[in-house]
Amino acid sequence: MNRREVRVADSFFARLDEQLGNERGADGKPSATDFIVIDLPTVVEQFAVGFDDLAEAIPGVPSLRMFVGTGALVHAYVVQGIQISGDIIELVAIDIEQ
Repeated sequence: MNRREVRVADSFFARLDEQLGNERGADGKPSATDFIVIDLPTVVEQFAVGFDDLAEAIPGVPSLRMFVGTGALVHAYVVQGIQISGDIIELVAIDIEQ
C-alpha cells in the first residue's frame, strides 16, 4: 500500500470557515474546528491511502480527485484534493451539506 502525505491548503480552510464558521451555532450547528477535529481525520486517511481509487473531480484529470463522505457532524461533504507531487496530496476545497 502506497501511503501519501496529505496537506491542507489555505483555500480549504477558507471554504470550511465560510460554511461552518468559527463558533458552534445555538441550533447545534458545528464549527469549523469541530469538523477539523472529528471528521477531517477520515478525509485525510482516504486521500492518504486511497487517492488512486477516488473519483476524478474533473474527468480526464487524474491529479484532481474527490472524496464524498458522510460526517459525524454534517450530513455530507465533498472534498477535493490534488496530487502536487508523487507522494503529496493537497486538500484544496470542501463543500458541505448540512
